[in-house]
Formats: sequence, structure tokens, C-alpha cells
Amino acid sequence: MTPVTTEQQDPAAAQAARRRVPVPRIRNIAPLIALIVVAVLFASLNGRFLTVANARSLAAQGALLMVLATGATFVILLGSIDLSVEGVMGMTSMVVSLLIANTRNSISLGFLAVVIALAVGTLAGVINGLGLTLARIPSFMFTLGTWYAALGVATVLFGGNTATITSKGFLDLGAPWLGGFPPTVFVAVAVAVAGWAVLRYTKAGRYIRAIGSAEEVVALSGVPVRRYKILAFGIAGFTSALAGVMASAQVGNGNVNVGSGMVFTTIAAVVVGGTLLSGGRGGVLHTVVGVLLLTVLGDGMVLAGVSTYIQESVQGVIVVAAVAAAAWPQRSRLRIAK
Repeated sequence: MTPVTTEQQDPAAAQAARRRVPVPRIRNIAPLIALIVVAVLFASLNGRFLTVANARSLAAQGALLMVLATGATFVILLGSIDLSVEGVMGMTSMVVSLLIANTRNSISLGFLAVVIALAVGTLAGVINGLGLTLARIPSFMFTLGTWYAALGVATVLFGGNTATITSKGFLDLGAPWLGGFPPTVFVAVAVAVAGWAVLRYTKAGRYIRAIGSAEEVVALSGVPVRRYKILAFGIAGFTSALAGVMASAQVGNGNVNVGSGMVFTTIAAVVVGGTLLSGGRGGVLHTVVGVLLLTVLGDGMVLAGVSTYIQESVQGVIVVAAVAAAAWPQRSRLRIAK
């Protein structure tokens, strides 16, 4: 009698076991090596790269991206995608600018305006999660719709008149503070640390990662998969809203297009850092490296006088290379491209 193999008994469990095969260590640290090489290269080409002033500039440039990419990491670990970043940023930017002291109306809710804006963005993220789990609409399509819906709300709130923020306490969020770094930098660091801690030490973090690795197996074990998917999208909505609030503090007004171009950059930072688009592998520490790599690369090319169009081309090539390098070892398991 031919013995029944584990794969024949439970194909899903066997697939999950194959996914847990450890990858070579060099692949895990490749983004960090690339970051070091790029930093050394630009430091040797331009003496201004290693100055304190440029360090402050790098930190300020990367703060928004760090916040956005931390939230996006949770969604991508599921194997999903969130394209609503720009819309949510624009919507929350207008919400906070109209509810805090401004030149357009007499409303002045102070810190409560920030809380409301964050709640609105989080709600948008939860709606994305519900669209995926209840309506069973692919995250790519549903979040694309949320992007444009949120931009529409932002445009209505804008009403053709800019709301210039006059609250000094709020504007100070984007002004130099401790060591010449704005408070937004410390907020970004706090968000990254919190995101890492959630994924590393909480049940929710472990389940989100497991869902991306083998959702069928996790569901069969009794885990409420739908709940954790909604949670992941809610976190991403919160970070998009927070980035919109931070951007408003930097520019001093509500801006519908405050998140323009951030969708690609956010996803790129997560993927370049080593988190798989298919889900299950990666994390916030990988994302931190990805954010630093893209920020250092952009800053170095600016100092070197490289054209903006060439900068975008270089970033695109790096993203494609990173995705290909990460997905190549899994080509036999993925079998198809979709």
C-alpha cells in the first residue's frame, strides 16, 4: 500500500510549509547593502551630502514617506494593495484646514480638528477593508475608487478657495524644533517604531503576516481573517490621514493635491525594502531601509544636478529590479503573473 504523503493529506499546509523555507540571508540584507553603497557613492561625489544641513533636509523629506510606507506595509503583507493614499491625504488636508483656525471660516477646534481628520482617514481605510472582505472587490480596484471618491470630497471642501491655516501651534509641526528637525520627523520615527512593535509583538501583527503567507491555512485554523484585513486597511487609512495632516502643517494650508505622486513612491519604498507584493514576508524594518534608500537616492541625485525625469527613471528601474529579485525565488510557486 502506497503511503499517503503530507502534501496529499493537506495541500494547503504543505504549501505553507514550503513558504516558510528560509531565504538566503544575503537577500534579506541586500537593500541595506544598496543603501550603504548609494550613500558612500554620493558622499564621495559631493561634500555637501554628509553635512548636518543635508541630514535635516533628508529627515524632513523622508518623514511623510515613512509614515505612509509604514501603514502600507500592513496592507502589502496581506498580499493586497492600497491606492487610496493621495485621495485620503487630500481629503484630510482639507478637513483639518477647515476645522482649525483659518482664513476661510470662523471655526477653530484646535487639536480636535486633527483628531477628526485622523478619524475620517481611518474610516476611509476601514471602508477599503470592508470593500475587500464583504463586497469581495479586489483591493486594487476598490482603493482606486476610494482614491477618486476622496479627491472628490476634497475638491468639494476646497470650493475654489484656499483655507490658509493661522493656528501657530499647528504650523509649528512643520517648523524646525529639536536639533533643527521639525516635529514631523519625530512623529514619523514614532509611527515606524509603533508599526514595528505591532508586527513583532502583537497577535494582530503575527496574523496579518500569516494571512499573507497562507490565508487558507490561517482561516481553517479559526482565525477571523476578515477582521485582521479590515484592521490592516484601517491602519493604512490612519497613516494616510496623518501624512495629510503633517503635509498641511508644512505648507500652511489645505491642499487637494498635497499627496500628489505619493502612491507610487509609497509602494516603491515598501517593495524596495524587501516586503513581497505577494505578501507574507517583510516588515516595517525593511520599509525603513526602503524609505531611506529612495530618500538618499533622490537627495543625492538632486545634489549631483541630475534631471528630474532621469531621477524618476532611475527610481522606476530600481523598483522593477527589486520586485524581480524578490519574486524570482518564488516563480515556481506563483506559477502565474496576475
